[in-house]
Amino acid sequence: MVSNALDPHHIKARIKHPILIRRIDYGGKRVFDLVVAGLVTVFLLSWLIPLVGIVIMLTSRGPAIFMQTRSGLNGRHFTCYKFRTMRWSASKGPFTQALKDDARVTPIGRFLRRTNLDEMPQFLNVLVGHMSIVGPRPHPIQLDAEFWFSLPNYPHRYQVKPGITGLAQACGCRGETRSPLKMKHRLMYDQFYIQKASMWLDISICLQTLISMMRGNTDAF
Repeated sequence: MVSNALDPHHIKARIKHPILIRRIDYGGKRVFDLVVAGLVTVFLLSWLIPLVGIVIMLTSRGPAIFMQTRSGLNGRHFTCYKFRTMRWSASKGPFTQALKDDARVTPIGRFLRRTNLDEMPQFLNVLVGHMSIVGPRPHPIQLDAEFWFSLPNYPHRYQVKPGITGLAQACGCRGETRSPLKMKHRLMYDQFYIQKASMWLDISICLQTLISMMRGNTDAF
């Protein structure tokens, strides 16, 4: 169950000023990011990246890590790291979001996406300062180009650092966002997070994300 603070009806009722930014303790948030990302890197990524990387390269041609340009704080571009979940040839064509039962996704890629493990290399992005543990998810620049001017207040989601996980993901908004309505729904959660960001909200989102990982995300394809 989603806690009351993460309940969609609770969020809708309290959004009044969608572009208002809460005064966040950025120093404390950065310390939290460095401590968590450092521990994850030492105790998990140190063996997870080689292990998963070997499985990926043995089961499909191409590199283990997929690097993609995404938008970060204030719209600045950065290179985002993920475990590769699609066939390498798919990355050379025009950008298209993954759909349900997408033939481009490899068998190991489906498992990585369903468990969120494909995002684990992004803890390295946190260490270098491109991302935070919690924040609005960074979108590929092609997706930003589609909604940047057409969806009101869309650029305001980049007034804070993007996160490995976010309020939208904790509340179940995963998978493709081809329609403006789906993106508007996610933007609602991003706006709420920007208004109400706090250490306790970050911890709640992290816990909800861990629960979703253990259960498996059916919309993560």
